[in-house]
Amino acid sequence: MKTLYLDCFSGISGDMFIGALIDAGADPDKLKEELKKLHIEEEYDLKWGNVNKNGITATKFDVLLKVEDSHTHEHHHEHSHSHDHSHEHDHDHGHSHGHSHEHDHDHGHSHGHSHDHDHEHSHSHEHVSHTHEHSHSHGGHTHHHDHDHRSYKDIVHMIEGAGFEDPVQDIALKIFRKIGEAEGRIHGVPLEKVHFHEVGAVDSIIDIVGAAILIHQLGITVIKSSPVPVGKGKIRIDHGIYPVPAPATLEILKGTPLEQSDVRAELTTPTGAAIVSVLAEEFGPIPSIKVESIGYGAGTKTFPDHPNVLRVIIGE
Repeated sequence: MKTLYLDCFSGISGDMFIGALIDAGADPDKLKEELKKLHIEEEYDLKWGNVNKNGITATKFDVLLKVEDSHTHEHHHEHSHSHDHSHEHDHDHGHSHGHSHEHDHDHGHSHGHSHDHDHEHSHSHEHVSHTHEHSHSHGGHTHHHDHDHRSYKDIVHMIEGAGFEDPVQDIALKIFRKIGEAEGRIHGVPLEKVHFHEVGAVDSIIDIVGAAILIHQLGITVIKSSPVPVGKGKIRIDHGIYPVPAPATLEILKGTPLEQSDVRAELTTPTGAAIVSVLAEEFGPIPSIKVESIGYGAGTKTFPDHPNVLRVIIGE
């Protein structure tokens, strides 16, 4: 019985989960190949590598979204909130991104901005159900994307049509359903009417399907987790200032033991919440296992007092 234990002492996001499994020995090149079955590889690039988080070497996994132009947008902000964000990330550098997603890229830095800003909170969001058209106005010419919104049904068809092995497809669909149902409840719409905005959709599809692929690749049969801290404080999204955890995240975590945390940030994203709530069959301290491998997956934010990583332990 190969057991995976998720030690979520700093919360969990989709990219932290994938980073941790790669760090524990999963093969990222095979992951990249498998993900091609979704036929959306023209929309993203994957990047992974080691980073140091407060003294711990961890693997950072990023989904870089491609814009029609040559420059790649580094959307590595644990997107997950699925609620119409036009993200006003009050950045201090003049262009207070209140973008209703028209990232006017005239300001010299092509959106991979290297400032790993500690206000990824406004970032962490799965832009779902946006009405805006993410029209990137690059100096005058506006081009709209064809697939601006992906509905829950579109994503299900994409996963079912990919030809993954059954366990991979089953896990991915279960996790997506969990997010779709939570979004539907929060927004008051039936599951088939739930839409994921393009940016959040690609990111979540990769994180969720990627999680399913790696669990299968590593031959994991049992998954357990620590209780999940969600952080506290507030985040700014389209609808205004919201509490942490965001409503969709909290809805997804029904039935999952939470752990109090004094960190004023969004520690757990909707994608991370869905992964742990669907997969973990029990919650508690590290189980009795013979440890075979350990992995650390880095989050985007950095905190002064603790490493922002997800630790995974794999053993028999």
